[in-house]
Amino acid sequence: MSKDKSPEAKKKKNREIFGWCMFDFANSSYTTVIISVVYCEIFTTLVVPSDPNSANPFQHGNYLWAWALAVSYLFVVVTGPIFGAITDYSSKKKLFLFLSYVGCIIATFLLYYVEPGMIWLGFVLVAISNFFFASGENFASSFLPFLGSKEDLGKISGYAWGIGYFGGIGSVVLATTLGDYTLENFENLKLVGPYTAIFFLVAAIPTFLFLKEPHLPTGLPKNVNYFKIGVDRVVKTLKAASNFKDLMIYLVSLFFTMAALAIVISFAFIYGAQEIKIEAQHKQAMFIFIQISAAIGALAFGVIQDSIGAKKTFNLTLLVWLLTCGLIYFVNDLTIFANEVLGRDWTVQWVFVFISSLAGMGLGSTQSASRALVGLFSPESKSGEFFGMWGLSGKIAAAAGLFLFGYIQTLVTLRNAFLVVALFYLLSLIINTFVDEERGKATAVDFKEN
Repeated sequence: MSKDKSPEAKKKKNREIFGWCMFDFANSSYTTVIISVVYCEIFTTLVVPSDPNSANPFQHGNYLWAWALAVSYLFVVVTGPIFGAITDYSSKKKLFLFLSYVGCIIATFLLYYVEPGMIWLGFVLVAISNFFFASGENFASSFLPFLGSKEDLGKISGYAWGIGYFGGIGSVVLATTLGDYTLENFENLKLVGPYTAIFFLVAAIPTFLFLKEPHLPTGLPKNVNYFKIGVDRVVKTLKAASNFKDLMIYLVSLFFTMAALAIVISFAFIYGAQEIKIEAQHKQAMFIFIQISAAIGALAFGVIQDSIGAKKTFNLTLLVWLLTCGLIYFVNDLTIFANEVLGRDWTVQWVFVFISSLAGMGLGSTQSASRALVGLFSPESKSGEFFGMWGLSGKIAAAAGLFLFGYIQTLVTLRNAFLVVALFYLLSLIINTFVDEERGKATAVDFKEN
């Protein structure tokens, strides 16, 4: 990485950081509108027929939604580390990022053609679009070690996550113009795919204008293809895992965090609608609170991280999540208690909305801290591979968490199924106590490619 401190060099680097952050702004439209807030409810309640004879008439839709996302994550698991190694070796990170961007946009746009009852078309398009989205996350994150010094990665990652949540706000504002989630209004609701795709398309343009390709001193031997090189490098990395002990331990810890986050991101608004019975006004307020608190959390914890260290910051975010899970599980009792003590007349729906702001803070800060910690433990020559392994751990976790949650919610109530989220965060916190941050950073700095 260049050490040039001239004003012109700083200007170029700041422009590049801005371009990188704008990809988070742009792709937040997909994860927010399609996965978290709007299309998740359209799919589970309108595309998939409900069962009026079931205790939860939308149980089948919930199950298929979880499986569509889990399947997409499994494909990322298979391809992520290989693609990461290939981008390192070929210096084509930007090309792979662009291909994932185009793929997600096309699949998202095609959701327009999914009608009520077209379950498998919707299932496949959600899986494909989420595959490209999740792959793009890996490719974009692998640029992070080249954007600043190790000491600045927390702030840079925090800026991107914070900006990203404002992208989510802008895209959902567009989606709210489509009207009520009813079969009678489905012709308007179909536009959610094109709206999101176009937002993503336009907002990410600065990324491809300003972000530069990191060129590493590698070369492709004759008669050897990129795929074989990618496989060989990943195998070599896994064999040398003992040299990156703290990264490996952290990825195990992160496995449980990402499993919990995948459930929260995919089912928070579904849980609110089906279990808490929140209505349109509650959803709007909940969304705004989550986005603003997530942006604040990402920015604030990014600064905190550079003061107290990435590991302590990550653990702090897990404690926020455990508190949030407890408050949500006992939200009915909490509402009664608060009304009695404070002499108020709050409804359980509004108390749930207020609690969601804590979830938002955890959402932004946890993901930002996890990305920066992987950056700290990554040698520059293996950033693509290591972020591929970050994606590997996260996507295996997301698939496992969603499969498990989708199955459990068919056996018990949605409320009790959510207890698995708290369990995952607790396991992550326990495992992360064995990570030595300073040792992990030193290992990355001292690493020499053979």
